[in-house]
Amino acid sequence: MFDHQTYISPLTWRYGSDEMRQLWSEEHKRRLWRRVWVALAEAQAEMGLVTPEQVADLRAHAGDVDVDRAHQIEAQIQHDLMAEVKAFAEQCPVGGGIIHLGATSMDVEDNADALRLRDAFDLLLGRLHTLLALLAHLIEARADQACMAYTHLQPAEPTTVGYRLAQYGFDLLTDLEELQRVRDAVKGKGLKGATGTSASYTQLLSSPLLAGGTKGGRAKDLETRVMAKLGLEAFPVATQTYPRKQDWLVLNALAGLAGSLYKFAFDLRILQSQPFGEWNEPFGRRQVGSSAMPFKRNPIHAENLDGLARLVAALPRVAWDNAAHSLLERTLDDKSNRRLILPQAFLVTEELVRRAHRILRGLVIHDRAVTHNLAIYGTFAATERLLMELVKAGADRQEMHEVIRRHSLAAWDAIQQGKQNPLAGLLAADPAVLTFLSAERVRALLDAGGYVGDAPHRAQELVEVIRERLNRASNP
Repeated sequence: MFDHQTYISPLTWRYGSDEMRQLWSEEHKRRLWRRVWVALAEAQAEMGLVTPEQVADLRAHAGDVDVDRAHQIEAQIQHDLMAEVKAFAEQCPVGGGIIHLGATSMDVEDNADALRLRDAFDLLLGRLHTLLALLAHLIEARADQACMAYTHLQPAEPTTVGYRLAQYGFDLLTDLEELQRVRDAVKGKGLKGATGTSASYTQLLSSPLLAGGTKGGRAKDLETRVMAKLGLEAFPVATQTYPRKQDWLVLNALAGLAGSLYKFAFDLRILQSQPFGEWNEPFGRRQVGSSAMPFKRNPIHAENLDGLARLVAALPRVAWDNAAHSLLERTLDDKSNRRLILPQAFLVTEELVRRAHRILRGLVIHDRAVTHNLAIYGTFAATERLLMELVKAGADRQEMHEVIRRHSLAAWDAIQQGKQNPLAGLLAADPAVLTFLSAERVRALLDAGGYVGDAPHRAQELVEVIRERLNRASNP
C-alpha cells in the first residue's frame, strides 16, 4: 500500500527493528483487541451470560484479522474499534452478536495497550541486556589503562578508560532497573465500563442470564476472570481509561535511557575530535564521511544517536499533558497523539540501544593518542602527588606549592609553543626539590599513569555488579 512515492515515517523502514514494528503494527493491535474480546466472552460464558458455542466461534476466528475490511467499515461509521467489532462479527455467524458485550471501547483498547507496552518493554530490555554485557567486557578489558580525565573540558587528573566506560555502565544499569520497575508495574484498565463504575457489567449480571443457568456473580468477579486470562493486573480504580499517568511514567523511563545514551554519544564525539583523537566510532572501508571533503571521518552514528535521543526526551511532556488534561472521567484529546508517542518512544529508544551496541562493538581506542595526551597533560596532575611526598619528606608545603606553580606556568608556555612538556625535567633539576627527593624519585612521582587511585578496582567491581544483575534476569 505504501512506498517511497509518498511520505512514510523513518520508523517504518529506517529506524527500529522489524520485531518492534510488528508489536506496534495495526494488525497486531487488532489481534490484541480480539484477544481481549475472547477473554471477555470466555469469562461471560463461565458466569452464564453467553454460550460456549458462541465463545468457540470467536476463538476460532480471533486470528483472522482483516485490516482492509475494518478500514472500509471505519470509512462509513468513523469509529475504529466499532469497525473492528463489525469486521470480527462478520466472520463469526454464531458468536458475532455477543462481541463487546457490556464493554466500552477503552475496556478493550487500554487493556490491549497495557499488553503491548509490556511486550515492548521486554523486547527493549533484552536489547539493553546485550548492550550492558558488551559494555561490561570493555570496562573489564580497559580497567587499568590510564588516560587523561577532563573537567570543564579542561585537562584534570588521570582516570582509566575502563573507569570512564564504567560511568556509562552505571547509568545504563540504573536505567535497566527503572525500566524493569515500570514494566512490572504496567496495569490494564480492567473492565469498568464507560465511566469506570462497571455499571454495564453489574446490570448484565443482575439481569436474567442470557444463556440460562444460575451462575451470575459480581462485576468485579468478571473483571478478575478476564484479567487472569490476559495475564494482566487491573488498576483498582479507573475512569473511562486507565490513569494516563502510566504513559507518563513509561515515557519518562524511556527518556532516562535515552539521556544515558546521549551522554555516551556526546562524549564519544568529543573524544573523536582533535586534539583529543582518543576514540573513534567504527568507520567502514567504503564509508563516505562528507560529500565535499573526502578526508572527513564524521561521527555520524553518535550524532544520529544524539539527534534521536532529543526526540525521546521531548515525548514525556506530551504524556504529561494527556494525564493532566484528562478532564473529569475522560476526554478524547489524547487518543490521536498516543497513536504517535507510544510507538515512537519505543521504536526510537530501541534504535538508540541498537546503534549504541554497533558503536561499542566497533569502538576504536587509539592507545598511542591516549598515552600521548596523558604524557602532555598528566604531569601537571601528578604534581599533587609530588607535593604530598615533598611535605612527607619534611618540606614546607607553601614553599613547594610556589616552586611547582612557577615551573608549571613555564611548562604551559612551552606546550603552547608546540614543544614537549618540560615540567618533569624542570622539577627534577630544581635544587629546592632535590633537597628532599632524588631526581629519579621526582620523575617517578610525576608519571601520571600510576596516579589513578582505585579507579581500576571500582571499574571491576561494577563489572561484577552488571554481570550479577544480568545473570539474575536470565535465571529468575
